[in-house]
Amino acid sequence: MNLELYHNSMSTCSQKVRITLAEKKKEFTSHHLNLRARDQHTADYLNLNPNGVVPTLVHNSLVIYESAVIDEYLDDIFPDFPLRSSDPYEKSLMRRWVKQLDEGVHAASATVSACIAFRYQFIEGKTSEELEQTLRGYVDPEKRKRMTENVMEGVDSSFFKPAIMRIVKMLNEMELVMKNRDWMAGREYSLADVAFTPYLTRLVHLQQDWLFDSRPRVADWFERVSNRPSYEVAMQKWFNLDFLALMEQHGADNCKRIRKIISAIG
Repeated sequence: MNLELYHNSMSTCSQKVRITLAEKKKEFTSHHLNLRARDQHTADYLNLNPNGVVPTLVHNSLVIYESAVIDEYLDDIFPDFPLRSSDPYEKSLMRRWVKQLDEGVHAASATVSACIAFRYQFIEGKTSEELEQTLRGYVDPEKRKRMTENVMEGVDSSFFKPAIMRIVKMLNEMELVMKNRDWMAGREYSLADVAFTPYLTRLVHLQQDWLFDSRPRVADWFERVSNRPSYEVAMQKWFNLDFLALMEQHGADNCKRIRKIISAIG
């Protein structure tokens, strides 16, 4: 059975698909895309995934994209080590959590990451004209406006506050639901836990895991997911050290300001 994955090492969406594959104990042929070099916008890749994003799974010549769809597909074709409950209600909880990612959490995480750290990848070594040209590469005018402000203003961007508060809301909801259960969607580890692992990992890399301090159930959950064998295989093995250093440095530099922003908003 041939599995090919087009992905990126630090992409949160790629990470959750790699976790699922690791939980299923399945190997894959890796096609690693450099997103900064816009490998995802080449004609060959767009023939596979017209959305121009990662990941994309090719299974015996069948093409599947959208990470949540890929995860459920993998759970269907590899029923061993199931990642969806047999209980209909718990399955509905899992899907409700995963749905949140497309309804704000993913975009909020991307904004927080850009404002704190990744903006420097756009700025460093570029003239103002080169930076402007890079930002003009975003065809969608709304995305171009958002990225321009995030890159130029960092945590002072008007987009940062609602994004970090969406992350806080996510953590609060996780803390609340795990009052009576070990995992996000019920009694067993599921695709909900898979899907959210990269986003909490991103907070750790950005030096914002102080947010776990007042949320002990979230902290315990993250310790347990990060100790699973799949975390090393799907996450740690692929960590980009340059990206980690960038997030660590600028996350620490901005930590006090972010604390103040969250405290002021309440």
